[in-house]
Amino acid sequence: MTDHEPGTEGADAVTFVNTFTVHAEPEVFEKEFARTSEFMARQPGFVRHTLCRHAERPGQYVNVAEWRDLASFRAAVSHDDFRPHAGALRALSESRPELYLVRLRREGAPGLDGPASEGEEI
Repeated sequence: MTDHEPGTEGADAVTFVNTFTVHAEPEVFEKEFARTSEFMARQPGFVRHTLCRHAERPGQYVNVAEWRDLASFRAAVSHDDFRPHAGALRALSESRPELYLVRLRREGAPGLDGPASEGEEI
């Protein structure tokens, strides 16, 4: 395992987890979310995100977004150009947004789908 002391690389990373209950057709929500995703991907500090649709409940989604630090995330969601995106998603769904600090990251084992790692404590 690779240890990271506070203040070193990765120590400030945050993960934004947003659970959606969609009231529109899933395809409509996914298109609107893709537009929001394009905006977020251009923001400083954005690392990546994954939007997942529930396997058995098609109106349930979760978005997991990684950001370099809390300040970058807050700047992105405070940006004037983000407001129309947020409004469009609110019109199609209810959400439960939460912020988390990254504490451990691990990659898959060798021979599965990718390289193994010892895990990375943050």
